[in-house]
Amino acid sequence: MFSLLKVDHSDCNATLSKREPTRLFYGVRDEYFSSNIFGDLEEINYFCSMNDDIRETYHSAEYDEYYASLDAKTKAKYDYVETIIKTQYVVNKKFVKNLEGTEFYEARISVGTNEHRTIVFAVDSYSFMESKRVLFLNSFLKKDTKQYKGEIETARQILNKYIQGGQEDD
Repeated sequence: MFSLLKVDHSDCNATLSKREPTRLFYGVRDEYFSSNIFGDLEEINYFCSMNDDIRETYHSAEYDEYYASLDAKTKAKYDYVETIIKTQYVVNKKFVKNLEGTEFYEARISVGTNEHRTIVFAVDSYSFMESKRVLFLNSFLKKDTKQYKGEIETARQILNKYIQGGQEDD
């Protein structure tokens, strides 16, 4: 069994109820857990209000153009993933993953058998988790892994436009 030593309730509510929406945190600030046997730690369900934004998201014109072309069901999935990105400090790799060898991340949206990807840039930090501002650069329907090289280059060009020209579209 576990013993809860300290929980900071200043901006979140802790709950052990299995009926409420929950998420699992490891190493969240101001929380310390101890156990006699590490392997026997019980799952701690921790629910944070989905109204408190942790990150601001910004969209490039290219992203907005792609998003506008999507059907309603796919847009709903995109909106859901964006809400996860905005409201959760720790984002599961199912939704956001680092693109190895680059400064970018990919937001992952699955709708049926279609895999959509959005190249994302953490504006104010090298780490996505530490970032408070995130820029959605470009989005595409994943066909194969060879496609990534071209999409990453497109994302770099879009980012360079923002750096040089200072585009500020939301």
